[in-house]
Amino acid sequence: MLKEAWANRPAQWTRSGCAWLWLAVISLLADQATKLWVAANFDYGVRLEFIPYVNLTYVHNPGAAFSFLADAGGWQRWGFAIFATIVSVALIAMLRAERKENKMINISYALIISGAIGNLIDRVAYGYVIDFIDFFVGNWHWPAFNIADSAICIGAVLMILDSLLQPKQPKEAQ
Repeated sequence: MLKEAWANRPAQWTRSGCAWLWLAVISLLADQATKLWVAANFDYGVRLEFIPYVNLTYVHNPGAAFSFLADAGGWQRWGFAIFATIVSVALIAMLRAERKENKMINISYALIISGAIGNLIDRVAYGYVIDFIDFFVGNWHWPAFNIADSAICIGAVLMILDSLLQPKQPKEAQ
């Protein structure tokens, strides 16, 4: 499938899904700017009420989503960094193979790329990812997250929606 898409890719980068990389850049800049702002202006672990159901809380996450493998002994820093790099390169290739008019899938790829690179920068620079958005209801708190995590989740949802909304291909006669 990818081989066929690559063979039929648009002749110019600007006519491909790569035209949507501006969205990845904006999302990445927003992610890094907010993380730097939080790290410079908040004490570690202190909660600040932001809006109903959302606090700002500066925390470090050495693991993956929801602190998965946070206590794995250190290998996860470089393991997740390698994984994020591979995913980002693969998604850029997939963007290149898409036509720029395929908005939903291109937006999903761009958001996932920005989130992967945003968390990759933290992981390589600090050994952990800076999280700060604390969603809660009553005494129950969702694990803290950041703009990069949000971009990845929104991108994944858009990717699923795109696959569900694609017209069904008729089965070939046997």
